[in-house]
Amino acid sequence: MSILSSFIKEYNDKFIQKEEEFEKGITGDIKRVRAKLLDNKFLPSIQLRNILDKQIRRARYPMEVAITGQFSSGKSTFLNALLSKNILPTGITPVTSKVNFINYGEEYKLKITYYSGAQEYAPIEAIADFTDQRKNEMSEIKYLTLYAPMDILKDISFVDTPGLNSQSQSDTDTTRRVLRDVGGIIWLTLIDNAGKMSEAQVLEEYMEHFKNKSLCVLNQKDKFTKEQIETTTKYISEKFDKYFAEVVPISAKMALESRAAHSDILIHDEYEKFIKKFKEDLKVNDVKSLNFFEKDFGEYKRKVQKIQETDSTDNTKLLEESNILKVLDFIENTIRPQAQESKEYAIKKDLRGICDILIKEYETIIAVYDSLISILRNAQNDVLESFEDIHKRYSKELFSVYNSLETIMEKMAHETYKNIKKQKALRFERKNSFFKKESFEKIEYETYWIDSDNVYKVLFYDDQTIDKMFKRAIKELKQVELDTNEAYRNLYRNIKQRIHRWQEPYEQLKKHREIASDMEFSSTRHFAAKVYENVLKSFHRAILENISALRKKFAYFNGALSYSYIQTTQATIAHFEQQIAESVQLYEKEPTKFSIYHPREDEILTKLKANFGFEKIEDFLTSKRNYLFKISQYSKNQYIEINRDRIEFVESKKLEYLEKIEDIKAIKEEI
Repeated sequence: MSILSSFIKEYNDKFIQKEEEFEKGITGDIKRVRAKLLDNKFLPSIQLRNILDKQIRRARYPMEVAITGQFSSGKSTFLNALLSKNILPTGITPVTSKVNFINYGEEYKLKITYYSGAQEYAPIEAIADFTDQRKNEMSEIKYLTLYAPMDILKDISFVDTPGLNSQSQSDTDTTRRVLRDVGGIIWLTLIDNAGKMSEAQVLEEYMEHFKNKSLCVLNQKDKFTKEQIETTTKYISEKFDKYFAEVVPISAKMALESRAAHSDILIHDEYEKFIKKFKEDLKVNDVKSLNFFEKDFGEYKRKVQKIQETDSTDNTKLLEESNILKVLDFIENTIRPQAQESKEYAIKKDLRGICDILIKEYETIIAVYDSLISILRNAQNDVLESFEDIHKRYSKELFSVYNSLETIMEKMAHETYKNIKKQKALRFERKNSFFKKESFEKIEYETYWIDSDNVYKVLFYDDQTIDKMFKRAIKELKQVELDTNEAYRNLYRNIKQRIHRWQEPYEQLKKHREIASDMEFSSTRHFAAKVYENVLKSFHRAILENISALRKKFAYFNGALSYSYIQTTQATIAHFEQQIAESVQLYEKEPTKFSIYHPREDEILTKLKANFGFEKIEDFLTSKRNYLFKISQYSKNQYIEINRDRIEFVESKKLEYLEKIEDIKAIKEEI
């Protein structure tokens, strides 16, 4: 039993596909959508894979809080206070001309991203070289990313923006985009500038839609009295109520001094120094022993102990007076919950947008097949009418050929009838007598003979009238054959032209959005390029088959007309000569009962036609169901069947994408 269980487990592990499990939360939701959209049946693009991976990174990315305001409001100092370290450069002249993303990293470093897409890294101390707007060479830099090993950055990514009153429109546009996308906004302004007309205009233009995630911070409270601070705070809260959820007065300078001197920060700094030196020494010392480490470790412990023993009462008081903790509290309790909800909403909206894009691109492909189906359907009536027109038009010409042939038959019959001549003949009639011996009486009578030599001479030998008439009829028939064949070819050319007009733009079909499947569009282009094999070939083969059938019918008829009309005439004359001879025999035996047979012209015509097989010729050329009608009907039925088959084939290609659209819609509904 254990062997069987082991076998079943091994079989299940190898052959039974298990549904992939994903963690709870937005990251798991993205991974679930990603797994479905990257299913091989969709032939996903690299770009789709990348954008879905980007959404996962976005979900894991810390909440972003933008620090913005007008120039010279102390944003860099304020950020340094939040980070508890003088990282960003500050100065009297505005220096932040680029967006600075401040993210968590294992070590301090600066990444410079250029508009060209190139990136480079620099020591964090060099940040001033890349942010000072007074330097013209900064125009090629797109944004900066500052990495620092600070715990606060594990949960929050700060975005230091150029001021909204920047002289550079591109800086202002960049800041506008940042404000729209971040989870929270801290508007920093100086207390003595707050509420001025210039600031009110900027707020109205850029901040009207961000109230729920925005905090107004009034900087430099250390320069004013408590009453002044309270008055200004109340005034700003009322005047700018529609822009900010809360207004907090702070002193960035006091906050930086207190937080930089906080025991946790000081200990962390000592730790960073210690680890850095340890790594450097490790490279040059014997790793089998840590003796080199003992002295430095002892020094590190003494410094940490000294920091812990230092009285931090004044520092704590300074921190409280700075009011920076209210900013941190707003970030934690107001911005964070909204930012997470907003991020999830935005990500899900983007995922649904991705589904919509894929659906739209599939609809583009479906439109390709729809337009071809439309062409095939719309062409059907025209093609069927063309078949009917061919039958009607050339049936008239066939009737003309028939009239020519009938004229020939009538001429031959008439000439034969003209050459039925009288001749004298004798018959002997027995006379019976009682007194004399048996005797016979010679009686003269008139009979008929056909001057066949003269018939042949007039019809065939002197001016070859009948031969010329037959050749003319055969030529007319051949022309009908050629014209009919060409009409069938033109009919195919018409179908081909319609489909080629459809084909031309779709051979170069390109996706509209990068995330769409390259292979799906390549497959559609390939289908368009191979439209002869996929669609036209069946029509072409059928038309050639129809033309071949027409040729065979014409060849048969040609053969019938080429049959020796002299022999036919001879056979007809011989027939009537035999009829005359038989009537003579009967007449001579019983003259009172029988008469000599004289052929009528209509009888000669009927016999000529019979010997010539004219009934078949008549049916072939003039009946309502003549050979052209039969081929036309067959061609129409064959075309309808092929057209239906090709439409069903194209529909089947289209159906593949309709099913994929339904699958994507189902994925979208689950988001």
